[in-house]
Amino acid sequence: MFRIIRLVPVVLCLLAVALATLWGALALWYHGPVSEQQKLFAIGGYAFFGLLMGLGLFTQRRVGALGLFGLVFAGLLFWWSGIAPPTERNWAPDVARQVTGQIDGDMLTLENMRNFDWHGPYDATPRWETRSYDLSQLQTVDMFLSYWAGPLMAHFIVSFGFSDGEYLAWSVEVRREVDGGFSPVADAFKTNTLLILAADERDVVGVRSNWRKEDVQLFRLNADPQTARALLTEYVRDANALARQPEFYNSLTTNCTTVVVRMMKAIGNSLPLDWRLLANGYLPDYAYDHQALDMRHSMSDLRALGRIERQANAHGLKSGFSDAIRQRVPKPEGGTRTGVNPEQEPG
Repeated sequence: MFRIIRLVPVVLCLLAVALATLWGALALWYHGPVSEQQKLFAIGGYAFFGLLMGLGLFTQRRVGALGLFGLVFAGLLFWWSGIAPPTERNWAPDVARQVTGQIDGDMLTLENMRNFDWHGPYDATPRWETRSYDLSQLQTVDMFLSYWAGPLMAHFIVSFGFSDGEYLAWSVEVRREVDGGFSPVADAFKTNTLLILAADERDVVGVRSNWRKEDVQLFRLNADPQTARALLTEYVRDANALARQPEFYNSLTTNCTTVVVRMMKAIGNSLPLDWRLLANGYLPDYAYDHQALDMRHSMSDLRALGRIERQANAHGLKSGFSDAIRQRVPKPEGGTRTGVNPEQEPG
């Protein structure tokens, strides 16, 4: 029994060495030497070194082996910390520009706002615009969840509604290069940067519902104009900061949901930690538990009523898109929870 207890620290150290070796090998794969042959040589050498140091933990020289591995790993971390996000790359057309904004009193002016005309899932006529919005007319905040790979994960979009019927959507995107893609593993190793996008709903929502055939669900939030303005202001500040200093996208720590959580904390709204903030496909359930949705309906009814595919495709990507997709979606007005037939218009 005593021998087993003595082995526990050794096993824990071995696990740490194994994980550090795996992480280092992946870091070298994504950011090592340009030549594939050199890259494989570097990875093989580092992995072999990790194996030797791991075996050394079961000898009398375990302290020296652990110290030597720690020294080499510290050097690897120092190299890793020096990898800076790129400012200029051959960006894909739909993420080619970072929006920036200026607020003067009640007037918000956005530059490089996206308003593409989409002709296919990834084919569009580019159009970047400068637009102004009167923040005194800001009324609502809604959220879209676009499900592209099952119920666990979704792309998250926040949209702000104004009294004149205009909607301003914000989306945190992976700023990929031309012919580049999205990979949760790769994006944990500094392969893509972050982009904050402001766009028409017809653009950023419509391409997902009408062309990419994702399951897009709309949820109207119980937020007053003051909270809406504070959140919109944080989006503008973050967009401006990102334009000055790029950041890497990370599927766990810096993505479309975690950025919004950070913004909500910045405006003084505390969000209790919850696993659904990472598995963001369940974010509407989280909002429902905190009474941020229409509590007159059950969560299952809100999901059914919030699916916009039918309305979006029937109307098409043209003027009036935002009004069309909201025809069946309840707006929070207080009251008790009731059952609703998703095929009926909400009262």
